[in-house]
Amino acid sequence: MKKVLFILFNFLTIIAMAQSKGRFEVHDLGNYKLHVYYTNDTLGDASYIVEGKDALVTMEQPLFKDNVAEFGTYLSKLEKPVEKRITDYHVGGTGKHDVVMAQGMPEFTKGAVYGGMMKGFAQAFGDALTDMPTGKVTEVAFGATKTWAGVTFEFRHGAASDFPGASILIGNKAYYTHWTPAKAHISHLQVSSPAAIDAEITEAENSLASGATLFIGGHGGAATRDAVEFKIAYLKKAKKLLEENKTAQAFVDAMKQAYPGLPGETGLEDLGKALYQ
Repeated sequence: MKKVLFILFNFLTIIAMAQSKGRFEVHDLGNYKLHVYYTNDTLGDASYIVEGKDALVTMEQPLFKDNVAEFGTYLSKLEKPVEKRITDYHVGGTGKHDVVMAQGMPEFTKGAVYGGMMKGFAQAFGDALTDMPTGKVTEVAFGATKTWAGVTFEFRHGAASDFPGASILIGNKAYYTHWTPAKAHISHLQVSSPAAIDAEITEAENSLASGATLFIGGHGGAATRDAVEFKIAYLKKAKKLLEENKTAQAFVDAMKQAYPGLPGETGLEDLGKALYQ
């Protein structure tokens, strides 16, 4: 976890550029609709609204004030009550509203790793951040399945190398994890050690086995099954090249050769540094 914190602080040295506000897209999954909010914030965060027949559930509400306002306006236009607000990996702008979190995550957010990260965000982004939430927090045990807004939410353990948040299977159709799978190079913030490669492979394989057809995350938005399959193959290739190459630079060169033109190539240097520490 100390390594993760170190990497996150390095990430905060990036200058926060002005961002336009986000955009919404809607996925009709039969018995519910999933509203995906791409915040376009400097952290690449995504937030969600699960719309049942008579009520709503929010997930990972935004952290930046402009996004909080935009999300709130959109939410009110749906004209249905919010039954639950889920805060999983990302504490956000839930204000005085009560929230639910995975078992153990509330305590983790008060610790050195998460607390240090949020302090770093405050230093980097200042008044652009919303006030921290003050509502009551209820914990949900791993393995539990809850029904809110007429939709089931199955709380599972997330990747072992990540924060102790939950992967959540929503209505047996959408699978939420910390990072949306993408056909791009993996960030050093997601994979910060060799052990994390194995943990992320296991988590991705678990998501495929869930039977979900849509895969979402706190960073990225929505993806389909082919993105998960790509992620698994990519991580297995990265693991092989990590074993075959003795230095970070040799690993980076091998990855570039294996995936020419793949988005995210500029982040390979940071990935190599993280894996060869």
